[in-house]
Amino acid sequence: MDTTSLAGIPSPAFLLETSSAYRRSAALRTAIELDVFTALEAGPLDASALAARCGAAPRGIRILCDALAALRILRKEEGRYALTVEAAVFLGRSSPASMADGFLFLSSPHIQNAFRELTAAVRRGGTAQTPSDVLAPEHEFWLEFARAMAPMMAFPAESIAQLLGAGEGQLWNVLDIAAGHGIFGIAIARQNPNASITAVDWPGVLQIARHNAEAAGLAGRYRTLPGSAFEVDLGTGYDVVLLTNFLHHFDPPTNEALLRRVHAALALQGRVATLEFVPNDDRLAPEFAAMFALNMLVHTPAGDAYTFAELERMFRNAGFGPSEWHPLPPGPQGVVITHH
Repeated sequence: MDTTSLAGIPSPAFLLETSSAYRRSAALRTAIELDVFTALEAGPLDASALAARCGAAPRGIRILCDALAALRILRKEEGRYALTVEAAVFLGRSSPASMADGFLFLSSPHIQNAFRELTAAVRRGGTAQTPSDVLAPEHEFWLEFARAMAPMMAFPAESIAQLLGAGEGQLWNVLDIAAGHGIFGIAIARQNPNASITAVDWPGVLQIARHNAEAAGLAGRYRTLPGSAFEVDLGTGYDVVLLTNFLHHFDPPTNEALLRRVHAALALQGRVATLEFVPNDDRLAPEFAAMFALNMLVHTPAGDAYTFAELERMFRNAGFGPSEWHPLPPGPQGVVITHH
């Protein structure tokens, strides 16, 4: 971070950019809501033509798209706007890799409102939200999450399945804890025709997971188990347990209580795949993982972004064997594979 000018005088530029970073997320969200990126999939358009496609004012579209071009989310050439490669792949609705709904979810009012209470959360050391926070049973937040985030999780889901060797086709019984959209278990079942999936989550969320499994042609190998992962009878004999984007919601003692239940459910040669945002030991990098701890501060009473050493310690305290760390570039997450 360069905070000095050529003359060696400190510059506030970075602080100004940070204090007004909300403009970036607002511009991206507005463009998705107006379907700007989908309108540009067929080719470049000037502001008037694009405004007509999006049902907006030409002046509004011109200012919005200039901002997006300045951010290098769009390109501007000879007065016409066009998609960058990233926008075409991840923001256009016709792209099979579109994450437009996921980006809308990440800038949703629920998340933004929680960050407006960051000062109170810092003073308290945990969420300042009401008892109807995101950890409450059957919270609407998780239905929105399951509907919106599946495309964003496609790459890590396929990566986990490959890391576990799903393509070898062994007879697997897989437990997917807090399955959400179900994409992680579905990815394993796609790569391994001999894998059966048991998905645990709240009943409403599991309806979305089951729908996704049926759409993938996996209904016959997909079972749902409604309820809390801390309370429901998980069963035993699982070859693989998936813990994706879950442990960061809780403090270490709570996680260790869950992991003891997982250990009891796992077969002797079984493994656990844990997907997390994992910062380095100094908690300063990677930046996204370091910043993710703020999400847990505003949303949960005691959650955190855990280092690999902290995750490994939780697993060992719960009776597990060794753990391995597998980063998943270019994404911000990584996978911990832990053996029974």
